[in-house]
Amino acid sequence: MNRILKLLSLAALSILPRGASAQFERVELNMFDHDSKPYYFGITLGGNLARFHTALHPRFLENDSVLVAEPINSGGLSLGLSATARLSDRFLIRFNPQLMFIERNIFYKLKHPDINGLTEIKKTVESVTMSFPLQIKFQSDRIGNFRVYTLAGMKADIDMASNARAKRAEELVKIEKNDYGPEFGIGFNFFFESFIFSPEIKISNGLRNIHARDENLKYSNVFDRIQSRMIIFSIHLEG
Repeated sequence: MNRILKLLSLAALSILPRGASAQFERVELNMFDHDSKPYYFGITLGGNLARFHTALHPRFLENDSVLVAEPINSGGLSLGLSATARLSDRFLIRFNPQLMFIERNIFYKLKHPDINGLTEIKKTVESVTMSFPLQIKFQSDRIGNFRVYTLAGMKADIDMASNARAKRAEELVKIEKNDYGPEFGIGFNFFFESFIFSPEIKISNGLRNIHARDENLKYSNVFDRIQSRMIIFSIHLEG
């Protein structure tokens, strides 16, 4: 594959005007010694699009108060640090702990109006989550000051705002504190003189049933399983 890419590059240079090919050859590599570093660090700024993946309880059809219960996409923010170690020219390992502010909504349609006279309402579940992802990155050859990479790994999440033990019952959908699951994504490295700008998008799914089901809760007992689903957009600033 590398041999084919080199041949294509030489062919492209041969058909360019002489001035243009000379200018291409004179592209200055920023941070030219970066690939020789055994490890490096950075900060992460991000946003997320989150929702619940739900499975209704078998007794939902017997429910005489809630007709519809559907999750809705909602946005959030995150801030974190990253530490990356080089395993080889192609593979790297990254630890990227983040503090995530997540909001997930559920739409309900009721058979009878609630105390406010509404039959369609939205319940919001807010989370302040410490996420600990460990990922393997597979990177391409550097093309000037640009590179593309893919990643795969696992995460462990701790919801600092978990309401699983809350006693204010009637209006709640109770969520457990701990979760874990796989992550997959793609990103791009843009090399500047003193830092690397890396936009990235990844899918982050929870495997655990995080629903703390309570038969007595009107808005919670309609569900059997609840799992987390997120698409995360990140900007990594690395040195």
